Amino acid sequence: MALAKEFMGGSVIDRSSFVSSSSRVFLNHSCQQRRSQFLFSPGLGNRGVVHLRKAVRSPVAAISEDLVKKEIPSVAAEKPVKFKVRAVVTVRNKNKEALKEQLVKHLDAFTDKIGRNVVLELVSSEIDQKTKAPKKSNEAVLKDWSKKSNVKAEKVNYTAEFVVDSNFGIPGAITVTNKHQKEFFLEAITIEGFACGPVHFPCNSWVQSKKDHTGKRIFFSNKPYLPSETPPGLKALREKDLKNLRGDGKGVRKLSDRIYDYDLYNDLGNPDKGVELSRPALGGPTIPYPRRCRTGRVPSDTDINAESRVEKPLPIYVPRDEQFEESKQDTFSYGRLKAVLHNLIPSLKASISADNHEFSSFSDIDNLYSEGVLLKLGFQDELIKKLPLQKMVSKIQENSQGLLRYDTPKIVSKDKFAWLRDDEFARQAIAGINPVNIEKLEVFPPVSKLDPEYYGPQESALKEEHIIGHINGMSVQQALDESKLFIVDYHDAYLPFLDKINALDGRKAYATRTIFFLTPLGTLKPIAIELSLPPNGPSSRSKRVVTPPVDATSNWIWQLAKAHVCSNDAGVHQLVNHWLRTHACMEPFILAAHRQMSAMHPIFKLLDPHMRYTLEINALARQSLINADGVIESCFTPGRYCMEISAAAYKNWRFDMESLPADLIRRGMAVPDPTQPHGLSLIVEDYPYANDGLLIWSAMEKWVRTYVNRYYPNSSSVSKDTELQNWYSESVNVGHADVRHASWWPKLDTADDLVSILTTIIWLSSAQHAALNFGQYPYGGYVPNRPPLMRRLIPEESDPEYVNFVADPQRYYLSALPSVLQATKFMAVVDTLSTHSPDEEYLGERQQQSIWSGDAEVVDAFYGFAAEVRRIEKEIERRNVDPSLRNRCGAGVLPYELLAPSSEPGVTCRGVPNSVSI
Repeated sequence: MALAKEFMGGSVIDRSSFVSSSSRVFLNHSCQQRRSQFLFSPGLGNRGVVHLRKAVRSPVAAISEDLVKKEIPSVAAEKPVKFKVRAVVTVRNKNKEALKEQLVKHLDAFTDKIGRNVVLELVSSEIDQKTKAPKKSNEAVLKDWSKKSNVKAEKVNYTAEFVVDSNFGIPGAITVTNKHQKEFFLEAITIEGFACGPVHFPCNSWVQSKKDHTGKRIFFSNKPYLPSETPPGLKALREKDLKNLRGDGKGVRKLSDRIYDYDLYNDLGNPDKGVELSRPALGGPTIPYPRRCRTGRVPSDTDINAESRVEKPLPIYVPRDEQFEESKQDTFSYGRLKAVLHNLIPSLKASISADNHEFSSFSDIDNLYSEGVLLKLGFQDELIKKLPLQKMVSKIQENSQGLLRYDTPKIVSKDKFAWLRDDEFARQAIAGINPVNIEKLEVFPPVSKLDPEYYGPQESALKEEHIIGHINGMSVQQALDESKLFIVDYHDAYLPFLDKINALDGRKAYATRTIFFLTPLGTLKPIAIELSLPPNGPSSRSKRVVTPPVDATSNWIWQLAKAHVCSNDAGVHQLVNHWLRTHACMEPFILAAHRQMSAMHPIFKLLDPHMRYTLEINALARQSLINADGVIESCFTPGRYCMEISAAAYKNWRFDMESLPADLIRRGMAVPDPTQPHGLSLIVEDYPYANDGLLIWSAMEKWVRTYVNRYYPNSSSVSKDTELQNWYSESVNVGHADVRHASWWPKLDTADDLVSILTTIIWLSSAQHAALNFGQYPYGGYVPNRPPLMRRLIPEESDPEYVNFVADPQRYYLSALPSVLQATKFMAVVDTLSTHSPDEEYLGERQQQSIWSGDAEVVDAFYGFAAEVRRIEKEIERRNVDPSLRNRCGAGVLPYELLAPSSEPGVTCRGVPNSVSI
C-alpha cells in the first residue's frame, strides 16, 4: 500500500506541512477517483502491489515542503486557494538538420524572447459550475527555449508553471500553441504538483507552427475513458480533436496536416508519361480493392480518373505523425541508397560487357557475395556523381567495397546446395518465407473454380499414375483419407493472366500446382508438378505434368519446373499474402481508428503501437514499389499485371478467415480439437510456422481478452460504445466498401466479438507480417532458390530450343532465371525490406512502457504479456535444436526463427515488430 501511495503521490500529502483536515480534504478529493482505480481495481489481487513496482519507471514528482508552505496556506475547505503546478515538457531534437532548418531554429530562439513562444494551457476534467465550461488554468510559456536552443542532446526538457486553485480538479487535457516558425516533436508532458502525483501526457506528436495550423493542439492525459465515461470537462475537446483528424475531405493535403481520409488506388500509374504507364484504378465495382489514405492531389493531365504522381525523392503525403522518425528514415534512406548503387552498377556493367545480360554460370551468382560487382577504373567516380544524397556518399565511400558486395543469404550459408534438394523445396512450403499457401489435398485430381467457358476444362491433368509410385505403397484414396497429400495450388491465381504475362518481353509463366506427400519422418516431399497454360494455345502444351526425375534430362526439367513453382510462389507471396493481406487490408482499420476513436479511448491505446509507420510504408510502396514500372513490376513475372493479380485475390479475401486458427482450419492444415492447448490439432505436427505462430496467437488473445474485459464488463457496453462501433463500421463500410455487404464480416456485439477482431488485427500487423517479410533476403537473396521471375518456358522435344537445352542444360537453366540486372535489383530491394531499423519496437515492447496507460491494472497485465513473449522466444530456441523436428533442425537446415520475437537491427531473419513498418 505504501508503494501504491507513492505511485499515486499520496505520500506527498503525508509529508506536507499543510496537512490540516481542510487542506487534505480539498486536495485529496480531487484525486479520489484516480487513486481508487489504481489501488482497488477488481482482479488486481495480492499481485497488484508487487507488479505495480514495474510500472514506476519514471520519477514520481512531489510538491516540496517549501513550495507547499509558500503557495498553499492552510485555509478552510470552502474557500479555494491558488497554488502552482509545474509542467515538464520533453521535446525531441533532430540529429541532423538542413541549413534552412538551422536558420529557422535560430530565428525561433531569438523571437521566443519577444513573445513568439510556445504556450500551454491546462484543461480540467471538471466543468466550472458557473460558466458551464471546462475549468482552465492560466496560459503558461515554456521557459528557456532560447537558452536551450543549442543543446545537442536527443531530448531536451523545458518547464512551465501554472497557477490553479484547489477546486481545479485533475487536468485531463493540455493545449499547446506553437508561435515559432518551426514544428517541433513533443514527446511527453508531465504535470507535477497535484496531490495525486504526476499526471502524464504521452504526446509523441509533431506540433506545427500557428502560421500553418491556427488551432491549438490538444493532448489528453494517459487516463483511458470510454466515450460514455468521458469527464464533463473533456467531452467537447474529445469531439473537437476527432473532427480535426477527419478533415472535410476536400483539398490537397499539406505534409504538415494530420488528416486521415480514404481514396482509391488511382495513383499507381503515370499516364502523363505515356500510355504504357497507365494503370487501372483499384477500388470500386470494376476492380474491388481496399481503400488507401487520401492525399487530395489533382488529377493527371491525360486521365481525369488518375491522380497525379509525386515521384521520389519528393515526399508523398501521410498524416504528419505517421511519417518515419529520424532513425527509421536514416535506415530506409541508407537502404534506398544501396538500392541505387546496386541498380546502377549492373546497368553500367551490362553496357560495358555485351555478354553480361545473364549469368553464364552459378559462380557468377556466387561472386555477387564474394567479389561483388566490379567496375572498370573511373566508373565508380562517375557513379558517385550521379547519386542523390551527396552528404551520405562521402561517408559510404569508406566502405564502398561492402556496398558493392552482397551479404551471403542465409539459405546458402549453411549448405550451398540445399536449394537444389527436393526436401528443402518442400520444407520451405511450411518453414520458408511463404508458409501460408499449402493446403491439405481434399480431392484428387484437384479441380479449378474458374469458369470453363473462358478458361477451359476445370479438370486437372494430374492422374493417379503420376503419384502412385511416390506414396509409400498407399492407394491415392488411402493417402487422402490418412491426410498424407498436400497441395500448393496457384492454378486459378495465374491462369486468367497468363496470355497477357507471356506476351510481355522476357516474361514466361505457367499456372502451377504442386503435390506433396507427408513422409513417415514428418517431412514433405514433392511428387508431382502440374504446369498449365491457357487452353487456346497448342493443345499439347496447355497442361503438362512433371514428376521426380529418373535421369539427367528429367532432372533438369524437374529443376526448371520447381523454379516455375517458386516464381508463382514469389508472386503470390509478395502481391497477395504480404502486400494485400498485411499492408493494404490493414490500412482502412488504421484510418478509421484515427478518425473515429479518441486518443483517450482504451481500444485506441491498445492498437496504437500496432499501427505505427504502416501508412508511411504503404505510401512509399505506392510511390516506388507497386507503381507502374516500379520495383515489383520490374522484378516479378506478372510485370504490369502485378496489382491486377493482387486485386483478383481480394475477391476471395475474408477477414473472418485471417486469424491463425481459422486460416489453418480453412486450409485443412488443422482440425478443431478442444482437448489441445490452442483448441486445434495440426495435421502436419512439425509445421514450424503454425507451431510457433500458435504460441504467439494464444499469448496475444489472452492479453487482448484481459484488456477488453477490463473495460467492457458486459455485451451492452460494447454495443453502446459509439466510437468503437463507428470505428468498426467505417473500417468495413468505407475502408472495405467493395466487400461491405459480404455475409462473412464478424459482428461486433459482444466482448468476445471484440477480442476476436482485435486479436486478428494485432496478429496480422505483427507476427503474420514478420513471418512473411523478414526472410525475404535470407531466402530470396539467392535468386535460384526463389526466382521472382522466369524468362523461359520448359522446352518439349518438338521445340527448336530443346536441342540447346540438351546440349547445355545449365546455361539454359540460367537463361530462364532473372537477368543480372533484374536479379541484383531484386536483391537490393528485398535486402532493404528485410532490414530492421534501430528504433523498431518488438512484440511485448512499447514506447513509455510504464505510463502509456494511466490504468495500473492494464500496465501490470501488459508486463505479464511481455514476460509470456520472452517465454515463447525461449521455447522457439529450444525447438530449433530438437533433432526430432526435422523441418527446423538438421544438417544444413535453417532454424525457423521468423517468429522469434526479438531482433538486433539489420537483416537477421527473425524479430516480430509490433506493426507493419517496412
